[in-house]
Amino acid sequence: MKTHVDVVIIGAGSAGLAAVRQVKKKTDSFVLMNDGPYGTTCARVGCMPSKALIEAANAYHARHKAEAFGIRGSAGLSIDVPAVLQRVRSLRDRFVSGVLKSTEALGARSIAGRARFVGPNTVAVGDQQFEAGRIIIATGSHPVVPASWRSLGDRLLTTDTFFELKNLPARMAVIGLGAIGVEMAQALSRLGVDVHAFSNSDRLAGISDPKVAACLQESLGSEMKLYIGHEVDLSATRDGVRVQAGAVDLEVDQVLVAIGRKPNLDELGLAELDIDLDERGMPPFDAKTMQVADLPIFIAGDVNGDLGLLHEAADEGFIAGVNAVSAELTCYERRTPLAIVFSDPAIAAVGQRFSSLDLEQCLIGRIDFARQGRALTAQKNKGVLRIYAARGDARLLGAEMCAPAAEHLAHLLALAIQRGLTAHELLAMPFYHPVLEEGLRTALREISKQSQGGGGDLSACDSFQIEALD
Repeated sequence: MKTHVDVVIIGAGSAGLAAVRQVKKKTDSFVLMNDGPYGTTCARVGCMPSKALIEAANAYHARHKAEAFGIRGSAGLSIDVPAVLQRVRSLRDRFVSGVLKSTEALGARSIAGRARFVGPNTVAVGDQQFEAGRIIIATGSHPVVPASWRSLGDRLLTTDTFFELKNLPARMAVIGLGAIGVEMAQALSRLGVDVHAFSNSDRLAGISDPKVAACLQESLGSEMKLYIGHEVDLSATRDGVRVQAGAVDLEVDQVLVAIGRKPNLDELGLAELDIDLDERGMPPFDAKTMQVADLPIFIAGDVNGDLGLLHEAADEGFIAGVNAVSAELTCYERRTPLAIVFSDPAIAAVGQRFSSLDLEQCLIGRIDFARQGRALTAQKNKGVLRIYAARGDARLLGAEMCAPAAEHLAHLLALAIQRGLTAHELLAMPFYHPVLEEGLRTALREISKQSQGGGGDLSACDSFQIEALD
């Protein structure tokens, strides 16, 4: 027997919950299905617990700057790692409990179990079948772990398991230096772990600008041992894990694997939809409507393998939810791309990345924060920011940075890019002194000097060329 509903939503993560919010504005005839833990990847094992760990690591690391400020005695500070990890879990549980309230409030419309398609309009959970006018896939993703490494048991960690640790090992390898790997490797190093970090690519944290990448590599290399450009092989030893990569052969206590995440699609029964899947097993979909092919099905969040970020998952869940309860599909323009890595210095990319630019048609402005006044006063004078603009009119295109306050600088640039501003127009905006945001002005002035236009307003106000005043 089938139960008929207007909408089925598969997955109670960030995208699924965003979809629910929109669907229930128009209908009470829906069900939310979820396999595995509730509480979203972000709150349980992603954004929030990792930031709690990073904040503790940075607080402890700040002792190294104390002498420069005239503060004595910092060498006597110690860290209680089990207490740090307990605080991380306590905050994690608080964040998760808030998320759980939203699913618990759905009552019988929230169904725990693994969903699978049995037809383009029908989804089964166990012995129950639901026929729906529209279906939203928001099943999220899971960490990638090569099959040959799984025999390492609890010596191998992912972010799905890391935050259950009661203490940290003396020596750890971090495999993969994307956003997650970089954040976790630096935090672990700052908490006193001997970290050996591996990447088969020199494009750390997704940074493609070679000037910014060099700054990032130098910064990370000052805090941990970096091994870049070789595939990694892991095998069990008597007391730990053997790590081999190129000429490197060493032993660690545990390994944190952060080589990517895979969409949760394998057991969803997509073969029942009679559509062509790509080489990754992904269905075709429209990023402006989230519709899969020409079916009454929408796909949102990490599961579509497109933009694995919470704000993008929320947007995609919103789009899918709106379109699932509308007679006509709405095409939404997506936001300016924005990615932030919470390292120190922080890493960010906004708009077009360096790797996608036509360099002959671009202007590039730069600041090195080594001599920036506010950065010097705060002992944060490390980092490079590069801004890209169109050669013709200096319209802002994008930026990459490894810089202090990158999370804030990137937001300002994202706003400017989305509004279609030029370097001249952003220079006409107020910049207070002394703030780290003045670094943007330095880079923008470099672009302005290379371009035509501007000069009829305060955007032409030049720098003092004096460290204390710029």
